[in-house]
Amino acid sequence: MPSKIIKGDKVIVLTGKDKGKTGEVTQVFTKSKKALVAGINMSIRHTKQSEKKPGGKIPKESQIHISNLALIDPKSQNPTKVGFKVVDGKKVRFAKKSGELING
Repeated sequence: MPSKIIKGDKVIVLTGKDKGKTGEVTQVFTKSKKALVAGINMSIRHTKQSEKKPGGKIPKESQIHISNLALIDPKSQNPTKVGFKVVDGKKVRFAKKSGELING
């Protein structure tokens, strides 16, 4: 089944500590149904100092479940659901609020 959210999409967080924040999807994990969003769900990685890298606290993005994300409508800049339809023999995604095609 194709994913409704793919790499490069602008999304908004619906629940959790980052509710209301927006960002771009950098990576999608289809088996676990999770995604990495730039600047969202940040966690601290404590690293040990080595010869090549300085140690300390390094912030990095953690995965967030796709059900906690909503695509941003290209027209109204509000959260929207995603639908699929066939246009010219090709399956494309569209925003259900405005009907605008997302890719294709």
